Amino acid sequence: MRRRPEAPDERGWDPPAGRLDEDALEGADAVVNLCGAGIGDRRWTPERKRVLLDSRLRPTSVLAEAVAQRGVATLVNASAVGFYGNTGQRPVTESEPPGDGFLADLVRQWEAATAPASDAGARVVLARSGPVLSPAGGLLGRLRPLFSFLLGGRFGDGEQYLPWISLDDEVAALRFVLEQPQISGPVNLTGPTPVRNAEFARALGEAVGRPAPWVVPGFVLRAAVGELADDVLGGQRAVPSVLEGHGFRFQHPTVRAALAAAVPSAAGRA
Repeated sequence: MRRRPEAPDERGWDPPAGRLDEDALEGADAVVNLCGAGIGDRRWTPERKRVLLDSRLRPTSVLAEAVAQRGVATLVNASAVGFYGNTGQRPVTESEPPGDGFLADLVRQWEAATAPASDAGARVVLARSGPVLSPAGGLLGRLRPLFSFLLGGRFGDGEQYLPWISLDDEVAALRFVLEQPQISGPVNLTGPTPVRNAEFARALGEAVGRPAPWVVPGFVLRAAVGELADDVLGGQRAVPSVLEGHGFRFQHPTVRAALAAAVPSAAGRA
């Protein structure tokens, strides 16, 4: 259960129990759901897979049903570009069908859990995010220490695409879709210029002021993280077709600009 509400503008809910305060959505025009345990935080054991599923499906179902019952106009629900599976080198827009594998199936179920809201007539936006480049935590939280100690480098052949997005643009994009009533359905929250893993490794090495000469072979990565390695070595060249089509302007349109914002030591080197 989440902690009890303490401030006047906080509301309580207990997703595992399917419980939401009666007045939690009173007067709400929209609900934004970002629940979900970290995909890459741990090895995908059967128990961890259950956590990844439960931490997404149950909260989403609770909120979608509440949105439907209380007549809330909009639900913006977190999702992920993992929906597409390994798509190789071709650009991937929101019209792409679901891919294969555990992560793709997880995201498909996650998005399907919003059905009560859409069935009731609510506008539902499925925010398919790429890895968010944040100053704290996330992808950079795991990689930056390695690169800082000269242990950074590409994964496998480095040809797989990484559909990154800066934290500032992630937040701005969520606000944008909230404020654009004509947007519904899947929306790729990714930067406009996805890069190959090798290019990302070079850019991160430059950002922290360290070379990134190493190569992590596929078999080593699989031994370290198990099934998750297939997604790391695959990737998606996901592009933000819906955002750009509706005039969204990115603050950080290149990976180097995003890293300059996320890594203080990179200031002035974008």
